[in-house]
Amino acid sequence: MDKQIFAALEIADHEIRLILGEFFNTRFNIIKVERVPAFGISNNRISDAEAIQESIKKAVDNATRTVGAKIERVLLCIPSVNMHRYPLKVNTRVESIENVVTIQDIRRSVKKAMATKIDDSLAMVQAVCVKYTCNGISTRRMPLNEKCSDLTIDIDLLCVDRDVAFDLVRCVEETGLSVMDIYLDTFALAKEAALFEQTMDQNVIVIKLERQTTTLGLLSKGKLMNSDIFENGIDTWIDSIKEKFDLPNETISRLLKYNARLDETSYTNSPIYIWANHGETFTMSEKELCGCIEKDVQKWLSDMKSICLPILNSNKTTVMITGEGGELQGLATLLSKQLGVEVKNYTPETLGVRYSGLSTCLGLFFAYKDQLPINGQNENSIDMEQFSKTVHYKEQNPDSEEESITKRLKGMLFEARK
Repeated sequence: MDKQIFAALEIADHEIRLILGEFFNTRFNIIKVERVPAFGISNNRISDAEAIQESIKKAVDNATRTVGAKIERVLLCIPSVNMHRYPLKVNTRVESIENVVTIQDIRRSVKKAMATKIDDSLAMVQAVCVKYTCNGISTRRMPLNEKCSDLTIDIDLLCVDRDVAFDLVRCVEETGLSVMDIYLDTFALAKEAALFEQTMDQNVIVIKLERQTTTLGLLSKGKLMNSDIFENGIDTWIDSIKEKFDLPNETISRLLKYNARLDETSYTNSPIYIWANHGETFTMSEKELCGCIEKDVQKWLSDMKSICLPILNSNKTTVMITGEGGELQGLATLLSKQLGVEVKNYTPETLGVRYSGLSTCLGLFFAYKDQLPINGQNENSIDMEQFSKTVHYKEQNPDSEEESITKRLKGMLFEARK
């Protein structure tokens, strides 16, 4: 039985996202998802470390209580601030007696690549093996046990702003957690959505629309070619609505995602939301809601067109929207009309995390799983002995938990019979 449990953490610009997941033999299961409001991030940089740490501790504590085991280590998402790619071609002599490629040959190649000098303002986040060439044949899979004397590996060093990466890691570790590994947000997104496999004959532009920023990643030829961040996000739209309606940000966010059909040509004046304030009742129609953000949406679409147009003219390209913006109805249709190419919203299909905002966090699991043979790590995120004891105890004592779902259902049935 092969069981591994990992915790993935993303410090988004308005919340902490924590997912606890389990690889059980060949299956992947979600154990727990925590989303805790957070304040202290400004345009992907930490402005209040203490506030962020309090939110991280709350998310970890909530998950710990659920699984009955301490979370000790996490996989961490790093925003693509000043992302830079160093493409390398590393040649390595195969050293095994049988002249077959082993994992040690690949590890030596990666270690050689990681010794490359990079700009002092950058921190290396990942060394990605893009392609292996053995006996003149290229493949994206590790050519383990293939007979050859020399191995050539195309390796991309993915780097980001040094201060941003170091500050995020330090902030997490000061909460008492260890960081098992770090990955770029756009790389993790591509892993989750299996985008690298789609880029052999076309480009894919992934747009991660969040509250404060929009991150664009360009994928081509099985690689993350480039990524950039623009200070224009959903917060601008929320502020425009707040100018007319005195509502909390989270309420406006829900209205935007679930009540605004952005691609409609006309809207009704029928109320979509009713609330009371100081004894006075207020209503909002879809026409009023969409009218507040019309200029902001058009500005965002225009910006995306300006950024994407050179890429669209160079090769066949598809576009995918995810992050908070992946929940917006009609935005993909509007952007498709602007760009003249196919645009889709992306939502994970994994049970328990079917929400666009969790795509990046979820991708950390698959990015890390792919790297395990190379980095040789064998750690779990939680205390597995403690977790096993908790599971065993619950199996032996199914009625030990007060207010269990079974008890509640029984109570409802007995009440109904009276």
